[in-house]
Amino acid sequence: MKKLPLNPLVYFLVILFGSGSWIAINGLWVELPIIVQQAPESWSLPSYLSVIIQLANIGPITFTLTSVFAPGRVSVKAVIYTIVSIGTVSCALLPFFWKYTSFVAGANRSVALLVLTFFLAVVDCTSSVTFMPFMAVFTVPYLNPYFIGEGMSGFIPSLVALGQGVGGNPDCHNVSIIINSTVVNGTVKNITKYTNVYITKDPNFPTENFFWFLFAMMLICGIAFVLLNHLPLAKKEHVGAVNATDSQNDGFSNLGLEMEPREPNGSVEASTTNESDVVSDGKNVKGHSSVADDHREDCLITKKRGLSRGGYIYLLCVQAWVNALSNGVLPSIQSYSCLPYGNTAYHLAVTLGNMANPLACFISFFLPTTSFLLVGVLSLAGTAVGAYILALAAMSPTPVLLGTDGGVFLVILAWILVVGLFTYVKVTIGSIFRQEGQRALLWCGAVMQAGSCVGAIVIFLFVNVFPMFQQNDACEL
Repeated sequence: MKKLPLNPLVYFLVILFGSGSWIAINGLWVELPIIVQQAPESWSLPSYLSVIIQLANIGPITFTLTSVFAPGRVSVKAVIYTIVSIGTVSCALLPFFWKYTSFVAGANRSVALLVLTFFLAVVDCTSSVTFMPFMAVFTVPYLNPYFIGEGMSGFIPSLVALGQGVGGNPDCHNVSIIINSTVVNGTVKNITKYTNVYITKDPNFPTENFFWFLFAMMLICGIAFVLLNHLPLAKKEHVGAVNATDSQNDGFSNLGLEMEPREPNGSVEASTTNESDVVSDGKNVKGHSSVADDHREDCLITKKRGLSRGGYIYLLCVQAWVNALSNGVLPSIQSYSCLPYGNTAYHLAVTLGNMANPLACFISFFLPTTSFLLVGVLSLAGTAVGAYILALAAMSPTPVLLGTDGGVFLVILAWILVVGLFTYVKVTIGSIFRQEGQRALLWCGAVMQAGSCVGAIVIFLFVNVFPMFQQNDACEL
């Protein structure tokens, strides 16, 4: 097959477009080590965000159902314009309102932050079912820069967060507070009490500036999308401009995407990587299974064999379990497992763990596997590391090796390993199911989302309703 030339400018625009897919939620997550210091929910804030992210899947579900039951009435381009606009506006509001609280259900709540998080999550979750179909407008080689950009949506915010720092651990000071003043014989007498207070150290730049960075990235994503639609150089890279055949253009008519006919040798395969991958895992794995699978088709010279019924069920169960832990349970208690060791430990666990996600996808691209045994071994290894993290959270505020460098090192390493192992497993299972066809992918996506949702709800109850995890007053330690 003749290799199609790539336009460097269009290549770069596709990367920028792909980077907007999950950058808002990934960015918000890596900023949590600073936010939890000021939010009234404190250490329990991640559990609220995990549930909100799962609820935000109402976006892709609505889009998918509308596409199925009202074919031709949904425009992918219009939906992308809408969600990118919502994401840009929400990011612009974050610097002004993220600290605002309201008295709800007997306590102060970060209502503004939680509401804006919901809108950002809807944007990112819906991007899973819209960005990929739009990319089918372009020739197949442009899928690679899209996946590069998608990986950057987690990597770039982590780099910025590392540069921001977390300001170090808070110091405790004993200070006096005047609680009453009286005048006795013309003399003012103050009644005071002494208490321990946190004196926090500022990061290299404030949270507001980080949110403005997210706003800029969403704006750049929107500008890149406009240029990909209207720039003459970009239009020349559309499939219809490269190959005028219309033999396989039916696949996108139901999505309402106006496009030219697609090239017959590969574009259809790429374009069908949608709803099942997409109903994805709530944070940032989506779509990468396509990359691993495309590489597998090129590199593995093995005869395709269908899955047995037992193998089918086995992989579905593993996928549900892995997603329940990686997207529901563990992120919700990350603060309880890390913060006893200090803000710096929490900061590095979040940022480096977030970087492990695209790294694992990169590894799965070059080292794909279809071994059920390896999938099982890696899942058990990830579960063991997850059990260690869960045990640390349950022992909070006095976990093992507290106050030692070894304890800090182990908790950071644990988060890097658990993210990397589970991401590799999820991508591998998604790739295997893609070889089985669209129905298998649909079930794969369904159990991914079901596992994530169940895990987030169950752990939310244990964190906030039946409190099994305790946060500490650092001054008492």
